[in-house]
Amino acid sequence: MKIFCVGRNYVAHALELKNEVPTDPLIFMKPSTALLLEDKPFYHPEFSKNIHYEVELVMRICKNGKHIKPEFANRYYDAMALGIDFTARDLQDTLKAKGQPWELAKGFDNSAVVSKFVTLNDLGEAPYRFSLQKNGNTVQSGNTENMIFTFDKIICFISQFITLQKGDYIFTGTPAGVGKIEINDVYTGFIAERQMFTCAIK
Repeated sequence: MKIFCVGRNYVAHALELKNEVPTDPLIFMKPSTALLLEDKPFYHPEFSKNIHYEVELVMRICKNGKHIKPEFANRYYDAMALGIDFTARDLQDTLKAKGQPWELAKGFDNSAVVSKFVTLNDLGEAPYRFSLQKNGNTVQSGNTENMIFTFDKIICFISQFITLQKGDYIFTGTPAGVGKIEINDVYTGFIAERQMFTCAIK
C-alpha cells in the first residue's frame, strides 16, 4: 500500500507557514513504516527539536485506477479516517533551503497517525468538519468546503502519474493552526462530533 499526502491544501495553512498557494496539488509520500495505528503513543525522535502536528482527513482507495476521469473519481474511495501528519519542521526547513526533498522530515517512523476508517455511507455526505484537540483545547478546526483541491481532483491528479491501488491512503491536507508537540501532550481528533483517535506524546 502507498501513503500519499497533499501539501498546502488549505489557503490559511499555506499562508501561516509563509508558503505560496499552489496551483496544482502538491504531492509527497510516506512509507508504510510511518503508520501509527490503534491509538498507540508517539515517541518523540531525537533528530528533531520542532515536530509539528497537522490534522488531516485520510481517504481510503477502494479500487485500482489510472488516468481517472473527474466524473468517475468518486467511485475510487469508500471511507475516511482522521490522521496526523507529524512533520519535523526544523529538518524540513533545512531541506527546503537546500532544494532537497522532504521525505526525511515527513516520512520518518510513526509520522502518520491514522484512525479507524468510517465508510462514506456512515459518515454522510460532504462537507466534513474535523478538528484536533491538544490537552483538551481545540488547536485546529477544518472544513472540506475550504479545500483548494477536492477529493476528486486529488484522485484525478495523482492517477495521471501513479496508479492508485486498492488499500492506498491519501492524506488530504491540514487547515491552519499547526504547532509544536511536547512530551506529555495528548492529542484527540474528531470528525464532526465523532472521536476518531487519541495520541499521547512520549
